[in-house]
Amino acid sequence: MLLRLVPDNTHIKFMWLRKVSFPLSIVLVIASLAGFFTIGMNYGIDFKGGTIIEIKTDGPADIGAIRSELGALNLGDVQVQEFGGSDDILIRVEEQPGGELAQQSVVSRIRTIFEDDNVDFRRVEVVGPRVSGELAQAGAIAVGASLLAILFYIWFRFEWQFAVGAILTTANDVIITIGLFVLLQLDFSLSSIAAVLTIIGYSLNDTVVVYDRIRENLRKYKKKSLTELLDQSINETLSRTTMTSVTTLLALIALYVFGGEVIQSFTLAMIFGIVIGTYSSIFLAAPFLILLNLRADALSSKDDDEEKGPNAKATV
Repeated sequence: MLLRLVPDNTHIKFMWLRKVSFPLSIVLVIASLAGFFTIGMNYGIDFKGGTIIEIKTDGPADIGAIRSELGALNLGDVQVQEFGGSDDILIRVEEQPGGELAQQSVVSRIRTIFEDDNVDFRRVEVVGPRVSGELAQAGAIAVGASLLAILFYIWFRFEWQFAVGAILTTANDVIITIGLFVLLQLDFSLSSIAAVLTIIGYSLNDTVVVYDRIRENLRKYKKKSLTELLDQSINETLSRTTMTSVTTLLALIALYVFGGEVIQSFTLAMIFGIVIGTYSSIFLAAPFLILLNLRADALSSKDDDEEKGPNAKATV
């Protein structure tokens, strides 16, 4: 007997639950935006600026010991991670007050930690405010461009109601995920931008699956009420949605537990984003179509044209 998280032929009234999901989402979005503009994000070195040092140790490096020694210097936000081999270490230190001399002092103090070890300092770079500002701008453009591309793709693939619904659903996921960064003061870096873009892709994939079934049912059940049709479509895709989400979450939870401190912020954001994306694809994506006044026969003529195709016989 196959294991099923959701039984077949469910008849849950999801459209009725929009009376709860809409107010809940509005409250979460407002709280996230309020936190963003009042408390602010805990920006990492990528956006605040700082010093980047690449070293090569003689043999496998002890990451924990290096973090402890650097933490004793009281330099603020310090990140230590492996890249490439186990003897290749990247150290990031946040920008210190005091200008160029303060940044050079950081490098000198870090060199003293490794003076008794056979350590090769391969690269030392200072990320100034201008570079960090450019990175922040590029990240914002990446997120905005992805949302714009989604809008045009869904509009071309379906109807404008579906496009707007997909954008609203995806924007909900992005804003609430940013609210998590604000609430927990998680380090927001370039990897966090990657997490947000991944969440956008995952949420969009779930939303398109639901919308594709809605489009199919709009074509099959032209006399059925829109509310009933939307409920049926979500119930028909519910098993697939939950199984995909649970499978993804199992992998992410393993990464969060065993992946180490370096990727914990990234994986926590991903876990939260998958949960929010699953929630929005079930409880928001379809109800938005009612809010946008989608007509039950909206796709009839378009689908009929697709069925006929270029080789359809002309009528006389």
